[in-house]
Amino acid sequence: MKLFISKLASIGILMLVITMCVPPSDDPNAMNAADQARLDSLRELRCPRLMSSAAEYYRNQDWKETVQIYSQLIDLGCDQWNPDYAPPEEIYLYYAIAYEFLGSFDSSEYILLKGLKVLPDNCELLKRLVYSYKRQNKLDDEIVERERIIDLCSVDTENMMELVRAYGEKNDCDRQIDILRNVLEIEPNNQIAKGELVVAYENCGRDILEIYAERCESNPDNISYCIDYADKLIESDRPEDAVNVLKSVIMIDNSSKIAFKKLAKAYEMSDDLPNASKAFEELFKIDPRDVSIALKVSEVNTLADDYGKAIRWADKAAQISNNSGDALGQKGQVYYKALSYCRSEDISDDDRIIALLAFKYFSQADEKGNRKYRGSMSWLEENDILFSKANWFMLDNDKKRRGWVKPESSCYSWVTEKLDKEPSW
Repeated sequence: MKLFISKLASIGILMLVITMCVPPSDDPNAMNAADQARLDSLRELRCPRLMSSAAEYYRNQDWKETVQIYSQLIDLGCDQWNPDYAPPEEIYLYYAIAYEFLGSFDSSEYILLKGLKVLPDNCELLKRLVYSYKRQNKLDDEIVERERIIDLCSVDTENMMELVRAYGEKNDCDRQIDILRNVLEIEPNNQIAKGELVVAYENCGRDILEIYAERCESNPDNISYCIDYADKLIESDRPEDAVNVLKSVIMIDNSSKIAFKKLAKAYEMSDDLPNASKAFEELFKIDPRDVSIALKVSEVNTLADDYGKAIRWADKAAQISNNSGDALGQKGQVYYKALSYCRSEDISDDDRIIALLAFKYFSQADEKGNRKYRGSMSWLEENDILFSKANWFMLDNDKKRRGWVKPESSCYSWVTEKLDKEPSW
């Protein structure tokens, strides 16, 4: 404290000497060249020393002394002296920060407002000012200055998200939505902004799908936005609308695997199985080694009762995967579903042939670790529906000499596979 009083006394004596040497002027605010020269000389002597002391106190986190030194710097006009040795933005910024550490945010606000008169467009001072307003709960002032930062400064999504928070406290969800859209234009993968946008839409009573629709329609060449929109339509049980969106995506990029996959899903949800199959088939053209796609084509056509196409794609899956358990199981499933669809009231030989083909493929899948068809295998055995030695014995001699059987009824006309005579027959 004594050191501070001594410094003030020195400055006071020097200023008194200057004042005593100044002749009266008609303009009380005017300073003649000699007075200016003396003041400049004093600043050249004192400002660098004060700046050095301020930096030292700041580094040592002696906030009271830091405040005192910066006060002297401004009283002496060092902020208007030489920006290379005493940068005004540095003086006001660190002066305000020192007050923040002292918990005196009203004083920090005062210093920053004073600095902004000198440097009206300084973004760092504006950011410290909004922080001061935030700590003082001056919400309206904080919002005004955060809007100024958006207008004057480079893109700062952190400030924009803080502004969203502030408008939330004001219950202004419309302005929140505007800002959040801007954030997502800059950072499309900002998950926090996405979540806040949903909340803002809900608070405004808007349909959340509008978010995705507007992004897709405003950026038609950015297919990720439209895929997101289609995804949300599917989640909202609007698959027909999703189909239209995904078709537009594929017109832009007909190599998008994800678009074809979601298109097939949307068709499935719409019970449009033929088109679901076509979508999967187009996807297979893009990636012809993906066995899962071939299996999906087979599954969809099984559901559509197109067993001929289903078995061809199950065969394709088996070929690609070197007879994997999944592919063999799917072949059995095609035959099993065809049996349910075609069988007569009195089980025919054709029905039994198809039942045995299904059972054989289920057994092969089971041997390769795919055990999900065991229930179907048990049903076939327990209901005595499999083609057997007794059925073979009852065939006419021409068929027996041939050594194989195949269903002949029209419902099984798609079947090309033969059931060979077993050695035990």
